[in-house]
Amino acid sequence: MAKAKKSKLKIALIITAALLVVIFAAGMIVTSMMMADNFSRGDYSDPRFIVDYYYEHYQAEYPRTEVEFKSGDNTLKGCIYGAENDKGLLVFAHGIGSGHEEYLKELLWFVDNGWKVFAYDATGSGRSEGGGTRGLPQSALDLDAALTFAESDPRLNSLPVFLMGHSWGGYAVTAVLNFDHKIAGSASISGFNKPIDMILEWTEDSMGGIRYLMYPFVQIYNAALFGQYSGMTAIDGINKSDVPVLIIHGTEDGTIGYNKSSIIAQKNNITNSNAQFLALEGGGHNNIFYTAEALEYINDFNKDYKEIYGRYNGDIPDDVREKIYSESNRELINTPNEELLSQIETFFLSCPT
Repeated sequence: MAKAKKSKLKIALIITAALLVVIFAAGMIVTSMMMADNFSRGDYSDPRFIVDYYYEHYQAEYPRTEVEFKSGDNTLKGCIYGAENDKGLLVFAHGIGSGHEEYLKELLWFVDNGWKVFAYDATGSGRSEGGGTRGLPQSALDLDAALTFAESDPRLNSLPVFLMGHSWGGYAVTAVLNFDHKIAGSASISGFNKPIDMILEWTEDSMGGIRYLMYPFVQIYNAALFGQYSGMTAIDGINKSDVPVLIIHGTEDGTIGYNKSSIIAQKNNITNSNAQFLALEGGGHNNIFYTAEALEYINDFNKDYKEIYGRYNGDIPDDVREKIYSESNRELINTPNEELLSQIETFFLSCPT
């Protein structure tokens, strides 16, 4: 009898182990598929419908130098704007889903105000290599590679370095402070603190409480992909350095919640005495870059577009769509929020160099 019981126990243990292996494998497969879907390529939109360096008049007014550098196995494409400017070098990290030219008007504002700007398209973004953006820690690794390149390039290494980034880039310009670069100041706009917390927030509506079951699988996936950098946080970078940091966040941000996974939500855990905080009342995730006039115009435009979208049952003919956008006031839509940019510049100019 004892031998039979031992045999049944052994079988039960084997079955349990097999089930755990199956569950683990299934969890990793689902996680891999989810991550690949969420971190696919971020390509530029049709240049007819966005502000584009080549499609607009910027080539003549703002000559730029194109550069490239390696980040891991991928070659990233970047540009130097305002090559003769000497107020400081502004290195910019963009948000996920496209490339640096989505912020061209903001970057050119700094050029107009005397700054040399070095901006690039991150891994799997814009004109850079990469089948996808890989994951949230990637933005910090790309910025580390960009700064390493800048430090070795005579066109970039003669001025004090300032960082500015939005969203994915807002994380990058703080998390990169975990590395050893000489940074005079950093402005993080709408940034998140910890990659895993950001993923949990993203999946809150679509997965509910089930997302917590995915937590260990996402941790393992990130560890396999990013190794020691998988858990790199913005707060660790800010606290590790004494670099002056300006943390900017809209109180109504629906993408990176002001009181959720944002950096500003962790302000009580920031020990860097040179950190400053700017809460933009009523500001969202992207609309903080727009003027009040632009936002009013965009809201009206979206209402009209929604009506046309419904009229064609979601299948708007190309000629109609092109007419809509060609008749839109793109300059107004993309008028930079000079008040915000001036606050960032004032912060930069207050930093010791």
